Amino acid sequence: MAFERFPIRRLTEHPAHPLDRRTWPATLAPVTDILDRGLELGPATVLVGENGSGKSTVVEAIALAYGLSPEGGSTGARHTSRPTESVLADHLQLVRNAGTTRRGYFLRAETMHGFFTYLEANPGSAGTDVPFHEMSHGESFLELVVDRFRGPGLWVLDEPESALSFSGCLALLGVLKELVASGRSQVILSTHSPLLAALPQAQILEVGSWGLRPRRWEDLDLVTAWQAFLASPERYLRHL
Repeated sequence: MAFERFPIRRLTEHPAHPLDRRTWPATLAPVTDILDRGLELGPATVLVGENGSGKSTVVEAIALAYGLSPEGGSTGARHTSRPTESVLADHLQLVRNAGTTRRGYFLRAETMHGFFTYLEANPGSAGTDVPFHEMSHGESFLELVVDRFRGPGLWVLDEPESALSFSGCLALLGVLKELVASGRSQVILSTHSPLLAALPQAQILEVGSWGLRPRRWEDLDLVTAWQAFLASPERYLRHL
């Protein structure tokens, strides 16, 4: 019997800690889906959807339930400012693949400035770290990915495209593609970028009032909307 080598194979509601369906975030349709039916995970999962749909809430909860820092970092990071995370992580159970790594990293573009300051004050075992604050936002984000996303692990990213140009997104996609191809790493990503949503081997889940639904890349509302705009931007601009 073959065993998967990536860390997490399934999400379920924790049987000892059920979440009241009348309270947020259980009122979000994708969260209800996971709590009621569970969610099978593969080597790569991409969540796409409108602002407020719940994709970042789900990604954040997975990272926290795995033991990663809510504002970014590894299982050992202790950076925190103003807590804003939901309670969902306390009610999730991660079903792991046997014998897999417990390494991982969580990156969220919105907290990177404070996280870089934390890394400066808490350098790695080598005693020094990459001078992230001396780089542009996008350069520092990519440098952190290249420096930290190595070997087996769970790599969680929340809307990383907000820090990146088109070429930066391509560079990130290349790193993630190699990690997934290794067979020992797992990527979970929320995004508004059609480019990042094209991650090879990824299960794509469209998030909305319906909950979670698997979609092909070419059928995503995100993709068709961008295609329509690029084909005829004046059709959209005249209505603004």
